[in-house]
Formats: sequence, C-alpha cells, structure tokens
Amino acid sequence: MIGVEQLRKGTIFTLDGELYRVLEYEHRKMGRGGATIRVKARNLRSGATIEKTFPNGNKVQDVRLEHANVQYLYNDGHFYYFMDTETYEQIMLTDAQLGDLAKYLTDGLEIKVETYEGEPISIELPKTVDLKVVEAEPGFAGDTANAPSKSCTTETGLKVQVPLFVQVGDTIRVNTESGEYITRVSS
Repeated sequence: MIGVEQLRKGTIFTLDGELYRVLEYEHRKMGRGGATIRVKARNLRSGATIEKTFPNGNKVQDVRLEHANVQYLYNDGHFYYFMDTETYEQIMLTDAQLGDLAKYLTDGLEIKVETYEGEPISIELPKTVDLKVVEAEPGFAGDTANAPSKSCTTETGLKVQVPLFVQVGDTIRVNTESGEYITRVSS
C-alpha cells in the first residue's frame, strides 16, 4: 500500500479491483482545509479514463508489473500481435489496451510487454522511434518567422508537427512520451 501523495505519472495502482496507470497528478492544498490529490488515470484492461480525487492520507494498492522483451508482428484489425523473443510465444493486446501507443508501432520493433499475474496489460516503448513520413503539407520558402512548422502524417497514422524541410518519404525520429518531432533521420 502507498499513500495517494506518492502517486505520480506512470504509477500503476489498483482501485475497486481494476488496474489503473496515472496519466496526470495534481496536489491541491486549500487554505485551512486538508490537501486533496487529484489524478487522471487510464484503466489498463478497458482503456477507459477516469478522474478521481482522494483526500490526503488515503492509501491505494501499488502494483509491480513483470516485463518481457517482445517484437511487434502485425495488427489484424482487432488485436495487435507480439512475439516473446525468448519463448517465441505470441501475445495479443487490444486497441483499447494500447490506446495511443499503437501509433508508434512499426513492423519488427522490439519493445517490452507489461504483464500482471500472467495477463498482458500494456507495452513499454523505447524513448524514440523512427517513422516514415507518408503525407506532409507543403512548406513555403520565406515563411521562416517564429520557427515555422507544418503537419505531417507518418506510416502509422501519427500526426506530428515538423520543420518545413521535412518531405514525404523522409524518416523522422519521434519522442514516444510527448509525440514531438526530434530530428530527420534520412530523406
């Protein structure tokens, strides 16, 4: 058990028999009253998001997940398939379990799958991934005031703001935590 004041972004806990990962955390102290802890959390099984306010001093059950190295294989429209690199066993996760993380998956990408009591729950991505640009707005010469950017779409459907020089066919490196463009890898 941990105090709710120890919850931080990424912490996993159980509440009413369900597993949740903290997405946002806010500690509020009101004048003479006691402090409250407000969290926005995602249900790891269903993908639903909740907002919950706890009085300071409450406790929740923290959870430790097991990790296994896997390789992303494919998506059949209903499930995302991964292969355990040690046992060659196939693991399936739903779109609801992955949420926005699915937009960073490319064929053959090696990642970690998180399991709880043998049940696959989610994935842990590397800090950055390289994605190919399949659609990009045109950049106009001379439009250079205030660090201009344009929108592009990657092979996985992820939309990213990129500098004007990025073109269709380029490969870009994207931060998986923020979804932001880092650099152009090749053209």
